[in-house]
Amino acid sequence: MSQKAKILLIYTGGTIGMSKDFETGALKAFNFNKLLQKIPELKQLDCAIETYSFDEPIDSSNMNPAQWCNIATVIEDNYEQFDGFVVLHGSDTMSYSASALSFMLENLAKPVIFTGSQLPIGDLRTDAKENLITAIQIASLITDGKPVITEVCLYFEYKLYRGNRTTKINAEHFRAFTSPNYPELVESGVHLKLNSELFLAPNTNGSLKVHTTMDTNVAIIKMFPGMSEAVLSAILAIKDLKGIVLETYGSGNAPTEDWFLDLIKKAILDGLHIINVTQCSGGSVNMGQYETSTVLKEIGVISGRDITTEAAITKLMYLLGHNINSKEFQNIFERSLRGEIAL
Repeated sequence: MSQKAKILLIYTGGTIGMSKDFETGALKAFNFNKLLQKIPELKQLDCAIETYSFDEPIDSSNMNPAQWCNIATVIEDNYEQFDGFVVLHGSDTMSYSASALSFMLENLAKPVIFTGSQLPIGDLRTDAKENLITAIQIASLITDGKPVITEVCLYFEYKLYRGNRTTKINAEHFRAFTSPNYPELVESGVHLKLNSELFLAPNTNGSLKVHTTMDTNVAIIKMFPGMSEAVLSAILAIKDLKGIVLETYGSGNAPTEDWFLDLIKKAILDGLHIINVTQCSGGSVNMGQYETSTVLKEIGVISGRDITTEAAITKLMYLLGHNINSKEFQNIFERSLRGEIAL
């Protein structure tokens, strides 16, 4: 008889962990020690569930790298005792957190699945139960004594995505997330449809390594028609700034005016890392396809290819935290570390 999978449910905050006080109508944090009382369906899952709650629930808008480190540390401290981890998180910044954790957890050989909900767990029409139950079920999948999923994922509204490929697209629909450039790993219907050919291969290079140094001296700049020289110059002159994610047009295009290119070139020569990502909802940067991006490539702008902005900024923080030689930085960034970018 096979042993039940052990799953650690980590509650960080967010709508999923709220319940409504029917006398006042106010939302309050849910006591996860009484989880089975609220969701008795969990007893039907073929796994053992334990819970861990942050002392103070964190609103998704207040999530930051220090909290990412807390999540990573909880996973590290409990890694040997559990077969999988489900992280309950507010939806607004969930894609940033899932992306960050994918980089912070090197040699991951177990599932870490982020999920949440658009409505509180106690609401009559809540999406919380389905998201939570299926996320736990997927995290508990084991074949030949080993977890089926061995990466950081995000589960929402019947689909499991690679975490660092996701972005939030809707604040009101239950289908709040999408993965614009990579298919879903699992689709939940009458049965779970596993697209196993898309899974990251289990890492057998060594034991789990947790990286908790994230350099936040970074910024995101979204290009727009009419951006002035004064604005861009002021941003590039920020003290201690080390990296920028530049959201350009289409397949990586930007203005060819002299002042713009001169500012970008000088910033790169001064040691600033500039990553080119598309501000389109899907697609890839292809510097050199058009004249307006050829010069960016020539002056040393790094191609983000089909990476999301969320993954780009967290990957930038992660790599900057490693003090990588500037000559190697571009080569490493343009490589796939955790399946976040097309090969």
